[in-house]
Amino acid sequence: MDWNIISAIAGVAGIQIAFMIGLISWLRSDIKSFEIEIRGWNKEILRDSRDFHGRLCSIEERNKKG
Repeated sequence: MDWNIISAIAGVAGIQIAFMIGLISWLRSDIKSFEIEIRGWNKEILRDSRDFHGRLCSIEERNKKG
């Protein structure tokens, strides 16, 4: 085989590997930002559910007394 063909194939493979590494790095940073955003949503949901539970308990107490 001709060395030019082998070096061309190796060059293309190297470019593809570099592209994949860059793509994976970019996707990981996006995933991290989404993870932080989802954790914030989770905290808000937990806080709202605790507030709702507290209001529900106070309504039940008023209904038992009345």
